[in-house]
Amino acid sequence: MGIKTITLHKTVTEADTAARVGSGSLPVLATPALIAWMEEAACACCADLLEPETTSVGTEMNMRHTAASPVGMAVTVTACLTAAEGRTLTFRLTAEDAAGPIGEAAHTRAIVRAGRFMEKANAKLTP
Repeated sequence: MGIKTITLHKTVTEADTAARVGSGSLPVLATPALIAWMEEAACACCADLLEPETTSVGTEMNMRHTAASPVGMAVTVTACLTAAEGRTLTFRLTAEDAAGPIGEAAHTRAIVRAGRFMEKANAKLTP
């Protein structure tokens, strides 16, 4: 398998801020929003590897958010699939705005059968 890379382009909105999502009080890109963007990029990166009726789920995220991005700032998030071993996918994720790098992460996703996964999750609702 060769290395595969996908880049997403986002713009920070009020809805993406720490003040809005509750992860802080400032109107800058929230860490949880950046993580979501990183996972979105990873999902896009591996989408064509999935068989019908399967999906990928995040299992690990080791992330550093190193610089603030204000509302209106464009952000680029890049996912690089670095390994695919069985059902385990490993990614290197980076994010930057016009001023430079703002975050990086190592991320792992597992390929699962969507129906079976949801059956197991929903089984937690019944005693």
